[in-house]
Amino acid sequence: MSELKFEAAGVLGTGMVGALFATTRCERIAAENYLQYRRRGEPVLFVFWHGQGLPLVHYHRREGIIVLVSEHDDGEYLTRLIKRYGFGAVRGSSTRGATKGLKGLIRAARDGRDLAVTPDGPKGPVHVFKPGALAVAQMTGLPIIPIGVGASRGWNFKSWDGFLVPKPLSKLRIAYGGPRVVPRDADRATLESLAEELGDELNALSRLAESGRES
Repeated sequence: MSELKFEAAGVLGTGMVGALFATTRCERIAAENYLQYRRRGEPVLFVFWHGQGLPLVHYHRREGIIVLVSEHDDGEYLTRLIKRYGFGAVRGSSTRGATKGLKGLIRAARDGRDLAVTPDGPKGPVHVFKPGALAVAQMTGLPIIPIGVGASRGWNFKSWDGFLVPKPLSKLRIAYGGPRVVPRDADRATLESLAEELGDELNALSRLAESGRES
């Protein structure tokens, strides 16, 4: 019964997301920050806040990006949805299956696949950049590309992450930050400083993307 439930949710979710985003427009800001790597066939590690993921599922569909998804039941729903949009999934998080998730991401990076991680997932604290994403970047050597997302009109769920659902006919803005490389020999103090800097940058990119939001 669980398998049927998950599969039905994936089918339903795909239809709803597709119908919603068919009515939206999107402006990409500084996309060259990651497209330069695409042209060279070099993978990157995308990071973005957990509550901003839905628009990225649509606007980065069928690019073969590998996403770190939690091992909780809600992660299974997300996995079914994103696979229908051409993403891959590695299961694990900072709280459950961390080692398995890290190994899966490293394998995907070696295969030349882009990666995506929400550094405040899977359960918060909201907008706190936890060190897991830095460990992935440090071990794979992939440059980190931070992303901020905003909508001119949208709903924010009353969930821990303020999950964003754009309203029909809204305009989306996706802002891409410059690449950041984590040194292989970075010590704990360096990683903590980088995490703080990247958290601040994600917030700044989010404000930029949201600057066209209607009051």
